[in-house]
Amino acid sequence: MSPRALARRYPNRSAYAGVFAATLLGFLAVGAVLPVLPRYVTGPLGAGDVAVGVVVGAFAVSAVVGRPVGGRIADRRGRRLIVLSGLLVSSLAGLLYFLPLGLAGLIGARLVLGLGDGWVFTAGLAWAIDVTPVARRGQSIALYGLAVWGGLSFGPLIGEGLFHAGGYDAVWAFAAASPLAGALVARTVPDRRPAEDGPPGRRPLLPRAALTPGIALLLANIGYAALAGFVVLHLDAIGAGHGAAVFTAFAVTVVAARLLLSWLPDRAGPRVSVAIAAAAQATGLALIAAANGLPLAVAGALVMGAGFSLSFPSLALLVVERVEERSRGAAMGAFTAFFDLGVAIGAPLAGVVSAAAGYPAAFAVGAVCAAAGGVVALSRSS
Repeated sequence: MSPRALARRYPNRSAYAGVFAATLLGFLAVGAVLPVLPRYVTGPLGAGDVAVGVVVGAFAVSAVVGRPVGGRIADRRGRRLIVLSGLLVSSLAGLLYFLPLGLAGLIGARLVLGLGDGWVFTAGLAWAIDVTPVARRGQSIALYGLAVWGGLSFGPLIGEGLFHAGGYDAVWAFAAASPLAGALVARTVPDRRPAEDGPPGRRPLLPRAALTPGIALLLANIGYAALAGFVVLHLDAIGAGHGAAVFTAFAVTVVAARLLLSWLPDRAGPRVSVAIAAAAQATGLALIAAANGLPLAVAGALVMGAGFSLSFPSLALLVVERVEERSRGAAMGAFTAFFDLGVAIGAPLAGVVSAAAGYPAAFAVGAVCAAAGGVVALSRSS
């Protein structure tokens, strides 16, 4: 059966696959530059470690601002417009890497990228939910997230290979071309514009339905920021080493749990899966904090990864169940912005705690925050 015939026979599944593919192509570009940027900042640009952190994290600033705005426009004008626009903006960011504008120009390119991929994920997530039956929306959210994880996992491998084959320019070219290919895919997916059944001018930029689950997501991400930033240093400090292997165990578990447990929020309900996710994250982080060797740290990463994997789709499903369809894009934009805020707050917080009380204390704080996030979500979700 031809792709066109499949699209006619299974329109919603084909649309979902198209949105997933377009998002994956966009985030492959995001991942491809990650292993290259630190070399570029400290090499050709001659800057230091602080500049590396600013460049790598700059995209989160514009993503936080852009997600709610993009979601609101997606509610009014349709999902495809914002996904397409986000992919084209991300492609522009890839082209901006070529310009010899120094550190300021590179930061500007990262800010442009944050706006682009924030729009892609926000409108793409709402689009994926639109074409999914109500009984499978939690699974839809969980599996759609693999487009982002896939891009951030395989993108660095592509970027590293391109760098060794053709230098920085080869990586920048891919960062521009991959989102453009995603835009070509998204252009073929039929849009579904939400019904206009209320006064558009009165829709809030931060829908109330997104606030409590969003705060819970922020708290959950503080532990993730601690893991990403300090697990290598923690394992080195206790003489175990192999911190990168611990993070790899976490990442593999996130993907595996999304594939194997994506049904849980729909079947058990988001309240139950939120409680399981929070308990698993808190337990995993506590194990890492208590680890005096590699085995316990790996065990903690595995438990934490399963909880982290369930957290986002479970909390997102709480938002979907409490918001009108016509405001779904704005709600998803506001909710996903809390993800970036969690990382933006969590990394500096983990650094301050580590400096004051040691690396185990940073993971202990992350465990407390994960548990608190579960309490926050459940206290207002009924």
